[in-house]
Amino acid sequence: MKIIIIGAGKVGYTLAENLVAEKNDVTVIEKNVHALEKVEDNLDVMSIKGNGVSANILLEAGIDHADLLIAVTGSDEVNMVCCLTAKKLGVLQTIARVRDPEYAEELSLIKEQLGLNFVINPEYAAAEEIANTLGFSSAINIERFASGKVRMVELKVTSDMWIIGRKVEEIDRDTSSCILIGIIVRGDEIIVPNGKEFIKENDIIYVIGKTYNIYSFCKHSGKYPQKIKNVMIMGGGRIAYYLYKMLASMGMNIKIIEIDKERCFELSEALPNALIINSDATEEDVLISENIGNMDGFVAITGIDEENLMSSLMAKRSGVKKVVTKISRSNFINMGRQLGLDSIISPKHITTSQILKHVRGSALKSLLKIAEGGVEVLEFVVDDQSKLINKPLKNLNIKDNTIIATIIRKKEVVVPHGNDVVKKSDRIIVITKEKSISDLKELEDAIIGGLQNEIRNGIKKFGKIINM
Repeated sequence: MKIIIIGAGKVGYTLAENLVAEKNDVTVIEKNVHALEKVEDNLDVMSIKGNGVSANILLEAGIDHADLLIAVTGSDEVNMVCCLTAKKLGVLQTIARVRDPEYAEELSLIKEQLGLNFVINPEYAAAEEIANTLGFSSAINIERFASGKVRMVELKVTSDMWIIGRKVEEIDRDTSSCILIGIIVRGDEIIVPNGKEFIKENDIIYVIGKTYNIYSFCKHSGKYPQKIKNVMIMGGGRIAYYLYKMLASMGMNIKIIEIDKERCFELSEALPNALIINSDATEEDVLISENIGNMDGFVAITGIDEENLMSSLMAKRSGVKKVVTKISRSNFINMGRQLGLDSIISPKHITTSQILKHVRGSALKSLLKIAEGGVEVLEFVVDDQSKLINKPLKNLNIKDNTIIATIIRKKEVVVPHGNDVVKKSDRIIVITKEKSISDLKELEDAIIGGLQNEIRNGIKKFGKIINM
């Protein structure tokens, strides 16, 4: 696929990096010389210095032969005009990053009038992920699939959990909850486990299943979610605006601390019922005076990673039950983990996953990259042409790095075992270390089985007959 990206900031660079890895032909347009040099030095892309609004620049980039244009500059207006111009010049699809809350309320109209195929709001998506995490406090992060019927939670294995030293198949047998441990992250190692894998202390595990069953598993494992009532938000940017609305609707008490006085006035006008404090939350005295010790949740979402890290550590030391930290730079994410911060949010990674899902096509219903992109969680609807239909999973001879984690059949959610089969119109959620799977055919190629397995077995039998 030929893709043009306008804007080489954090999101644009990360997108280009991932799209090149998936064998796409990528061109990046950027005005800033230093940002463009970083792209040229590190990525195998064509780069053009210029303004993506310009029709001449777009034609130079080959817009009339492009499959997709993605506009992710720092300006919503520029992004929308870029997409509109690109449509007029013949590009097939356009994606725009639109972040302003005023535009967010009119997205359906904007998409229709500008002919946008997809609009992404990183701040809203980040706020949604933070709200989900606060709603399930024992999880590091939480994701939803199949319109919310299935959830996947990220948990850290601590010394008090009974699953330590147990095989995955034993945990499955000994718990009454129908869940699946689909991924284990152990240091730098990423494991898509079979039943024989042991769970160890300090492992990060990803548990998938129905919401109720995950709650039951967490309760049985000593990780039952605690009630989050009082939340302090450090930073009054767009994420804080969206997050306040989400948390308020969940019945939480929210306090926003913002250092910029003008921004405090803007927030007070936009959120008339919010408690907004003009102060510096990086100062420990300020946190103490604002009763940080009585908070159930603390969310650090300023634009400076270092400040978010330091304030989160102070909140954790003060005994806050749930601390969520926004980090933009990838090298700081590992640092945050090493410092004991578990719930880390990266808007650029959230944005990248959502756009990559759209790029891969409509056959892919959900895409989530986890464990630094080492594993993908995919959701498909099974059509009547699939080779997976009506074959017991144990006969598919699935590769070690791929598992069918759940089958959703109407209102039923099945955590499958060997005798279970996939049927037409099922939704299946797949966990794999294979890269760039975008449809069921590619998934079937990643699973050695079905007809191929039968042919291989037939050849083996024929060989034995010849040698008799």
